[in-house]
Parts: sequence; C-alpha cells; structure tokens
Amino acid sequence: MAAPPEGVPCWADAMFADLESAKKFYGDVLGWTFGESAAEYGNYTQAYSDGKAVAAVVPPMPGQEGQSAWCLYFSSPDAAATAEKIRANGGTVLLEPMKVGDFGSMLLAQDPGGVAFGVWQAGTHLGFEKRGVPGAYCWAEVFTREPGKADAFFPAVFPYTVKRMEDEAVDFKVFSVGDEIVLGRMRMTDDFPPEVPPYINVFFAVGDCDATVTKALERGGRLHFGPVDSPFGRFAALSDPQGAAFAVIDTGTTKGEMPRLTADS
Repeated sequence: MAAPPEGVPCWADAMFADLESAKKFYGDVLGWTFGESAAEYGNYTQAYSDGKAVAAVVPPMPGQEGQSAWCLYFSSPDAAATAEKIRANGGTVLLEPMKVGDFGSMLLAQDPGGVAFGVWQAGTHLGFEKRGVPGAYCWAEVFTREPGKADAFFPAVFPYTVKRMEDEAVDFKVFSVGDEIVLGRMRMTDDFPPEVPPYINVFFAVGDCDATVTKALERGGRLHFGPVDSPFGRFAALSDPQGAAFAVIDTGTTKGEMPRLTADS
C-alpha cells in the first residue's frame, strides 16, 4: 500500500477535553473501537472500524484548550515544501512541519479565509486504512465565507483542478486530483451564525443516516441540518456533545439526478 496522491484527504483527528466521553460517543454512534493511548504522543488514541484505522482522538495540549473540532489532513510527499506553498499563497502555518516518530510528518495551517486543516507526509502511517464505507471517512467540504480565497489557495497548494456545480441556488465547487473528486467547497450563507468560524466539514459513512442521527441525539449530540436526500446519499450535519461538527451520510440511499459540473474558468 502506498501513501495517497498529493492533495487527497488522508486522515482526520480531533482534540477533546473529555477524551473518554468522546470515545463513548463515537463508539456508540459510529461503532468505533479505540486503541491504547500513546503517552509519548500526548495520549493520541486511534479509532478503528472493523480493526481498520479510521481516525484519532487526543486531549488538548496545554494552551490549546478550546472548541473541539475535527481536523482533516491532506497528503503531501514533502510537508516542508507544502508549508512554503501555504505561506506563498497567503495561508498561515500554525504548527511547523514536525516529525512524529516513524509514523510521518505533520503540519497544521489555515487558508487565507481562516479554514484550518492539516498536512500529512506519510512514513509508516499511511492514513485511513479504509474509507467510503460505514464507520469510515467518506467526504469533506470546505465551508468558507471567502470562497474566492479558498478557490485560489487550495489549487495553488495542492494539484487540484476545479469545477463548479451548475446550480444558481448554491455556490459550490469541487476539487479533483486527476480524475478523482476529493473535496468540496461551499460558500457559507447567512444561515450560519456569525460566531461559527469557517471549517472543513468531515463526512463519515453510515449504513442508516436516520438511525445514526437518532443515536447521536440520544447521546447528547446536536442536529444542525437534515437528514435530507441527495444524489450523493442521505446525509445530516451534526455536532457532538463537545461541539465538534461532523456529518454522516448513507451513500446507498440516493435520490435525484447528479448535478452537472463545469470546468472553472
């Protein structure tokens, strides 16, 4: 198995002040099990679905306490070179490229509009061991109030081609690596309260969207949108009891025609 191509989402993790509660919530809602906490790496704890690594949770480092949030990592063959591209295109490197044992190297950054993300240069840890199936990462969308900045930044940092969705009701674009669509970009409307920062919404695949939403709400989660049918699957946007936003999607339940995509001019 090789590392994913440059720019492909390859890993997701989140910081939680109450790690045990987070493990209980996601264990119940997504069926995850958890490995041993790695004390030498700040109690970083991997999540597994059917024995395959799908994400991780970690307590905040001193000084990083705050709102819990999922962080999506993009694959890079050279984290240091990606950091330079981030700076050169108006982004901010929040955490300089850092080696994580033999597992690989990481950095944390923001685009010019404030969207936080990570970069992962694989060593022995290649990233998601499965994706697109229940219990695993499936899709992600950049939610931003400054779509022009995101549209210029991400294809300058990663080898993306860009297409826009032909729908006057929404400002939505997709970024592709080769022939594979790997990321969406959605303009945040006034429906989003001003205190909600721009973010990347991470979608996890589930077998039954409605049943998963019910479980999440019973365990203290909040529903922000849906469940709703789409050509891509039935999905809903949620947040967990500690405030981290995420989405769930049942890709086996689709409705409607796929939207047309046009190359970005």
